[in-house]
Amino acid sequence: MQVIVAGGSGFIGSHLCERLLAEGHRVLCLDNGVTGRQVNIDHLMDQATFELIRCDVSQDLPANVEGDRVYHLASPASPPRYLEIPIETLLTNATGTQHLLERAHQCGARFLLASTSEVYGNPLEHPQSERYLGNVSCTGPRSCYDEGKRYAEALTMAFYRAKQLDVRIARIFNTYGPRMSPKDGRSLPNFVAQAIQGLPITVYGDGDQTRSFCFVSDTVGGLIALMEHGAATGQAVNLGSPVEITMKELISRIQRIVGVQLPLEYAPMPQDDPVRRKPDITKARTLLGWQPRIDLTDGLGLTIDWFRAHMPSEDKPSSGQETALSGEGVDRGR
Repeated sequence: MQVIVAGGSGFIGSHLCERLLAEGHRVLCLDNGVTGRQVNIDHLMDQATFELIRCDVSQDLPANVEGDRVYHLASPASPPRYLEIPIETLLTNATGTQHLLERAHQCGARFLLASTSEVYGNPLEHPQSERYLGNVSCTGPRSCYDEGKRYAEALTMAFYRAKQLDVRIARIFNTYGPRMSPKDGRSLPNFVAQAIQGLPITVYGDGDQTRSFCFVSDTVGGLIALMEHGAATGQAVNLGSPVEITMKELISRIQRIVGVQLPLEYAPMPQDDPVRRKPDITKARTLLGWQPRIDLTDGLGLTIDWFRAHMPSEDKPSSGQETALSGEGVDRGR
């Protein structure tokens, strides 16, 4: 098959491209390079079945962009990044989603939207199931991403109902692993980068807020399973780890693996930052037969090894005030 991956040089997108190529598909990677990184796909560039097309999905798509599957992962996913470019983030999730849906309809392709746990906002239901409608501020600073993704979901379902397009929606929870940028600004890469450099660990709030972290290979496996399952059309499905951990516990695990004991520096919680985040993955288990396989400690070890090998000594972590790791996204430019 020929597969379009929008946002394919992002964190999750690059791993998805790599997996699809390994499965024998031809991959068209669409990326404008705003949050995606060339280094993430450099090792794919010499493959005859991989093509990078530099374009902004919120603008007109090149005429030669055609495929049997369309994965839409194009969007900034890190709060420091999307807060820098809120209008572009909204347009990517609105006009960009429209363009990719229209192209999928023209090609008769299946379409998968990489949405996010952020559609649940600061949830009043715990854990969060796909039935939960969310608690989102439509005027807050994070609304460019949260509401952008909610609109993208609504538009995707409109194409499903009005045009009978075969669509699927993945609500990606916190994803981590190799190729995360040390300057990403979210909790896990910040903690890892600071621990490796021997810097004080920055904690927003009291550190008792929770997240659930899913290793990137598991997330990619979930995306492909959702895309390829015949009964998943028109479905929104949570993809994430059901193992909940506080930020303080996460820091302790990272410090044990790195072999350091560093002081914590506390800072105020960002506006609208969720206090608890954990997916109900019953639907993914029953519909797709999917659940995460990589243990958090093992995944952290692989991630820390990658950071040690690839992070320049001068590559300081971002000062972005965000304790959640989406994923979004995922890359969502992810």
